[in-house]
Amino acid sequence: MKKYIFLLAILALNVSCEEVIEVEVPNEEPRLVVDGLIRVDIDEPYIPVEVKLSLSSDFFNNNTPTSAESVLIQYDEYEDGTIINSFFSNLAELEPGSGIYTPDPNFSSDQRIPTSILDRNLVFNLLIRHEGRLYLATTEYVPAVPIDSLIQGDGTLFNDDETEIIITFTDDPDRDSFYLFDFSFSEFLVTEDEFYKGQQFSFSYFYDQIFEPNTEIEIGLMGADQTFFNYMDLLIEQTTNDAGIFSTPVATVRGNVFDITDIDNMDLFDNVEQPNVFPLGYFAIVQEYKDTLVIQ
Repeated sequence: MKKYIFLLAILALNVSCEEVIEVEVPNEEPRLVVDGLIRVDIDEPYIPVEVKLSLSSDFFNNNTPTSAESVLIQYDEYEDGTIINSFFSNLAELEPGSGIYTPDPNFSSDQRIPTSILDRNLVFNLLIRHEGRLYLATTEYVPAVPIDSLIQGDGTLFNDDETEIIITFTDDPDRDSFYLFDFSFSEFLVTEDEFYKGQQFSFSYFYDQIFEPNTEIEIGLMGADQTFFNYMDLLIEQTTNDAGIFSTPVATVRGNVFDITDIDNMDLFDNVEQPNVFPLGYFAIVQEYKDTLVIQ
């Protein structure tokens, strides 16, 4: 009899372990998300402008593309702190409902931005009107340096199921530089030249997988200013390999896009007393150098 009582107790314990526990997750109204990272190949005639707009979701769903009433890039040329020229690029949705905006091909004049102007002292302003609200982001073009070499290593970091690549580049000695590396597969890394300023620098990056032979991996090296560097550093900490850098983060990371609908002073972005009214995402125009590694 004791034996049967013991078995019944074990059965009851197993059933109780299968009880479904409901966990509440944070839930808030969708926010506008701006994916405005524009990567420039200086050898091409035009900047590849593409701005992606979406609405944030909860932590279990993907962001939803959204359309705006208008999207515009204004870029001003400065001399001694004074604007001497202003230009505009009107953007249009690539396909209805896609949330992807590129220079309007149906405008009365060419709305593409030539790369030849990037040697001027320019400030770029992204203006978005979405669901009756006005958003603004401001950035300057940031150059990068080429990749000197890209080779496959045979080292490991934690286990044998890894692939090492060794990347080498030479830092520009004439400026304090920040860099963003795109290792494909939604894997990114940031670095600054504090300890290798003006020198050639090599480091290893480890993929947490073994690739099939002849797999091609494209690596991108982008320039960044300190603000974009700090933003990406925080975002990378929260991003798993399966998520995009502009997906809904675990904690809110504020970018350089501001809701300016109710602001009466463009020099003060905190004079509205609406701390919870803000979008997500970032607007940056950066030079990118690419190289491709074939896995052996």
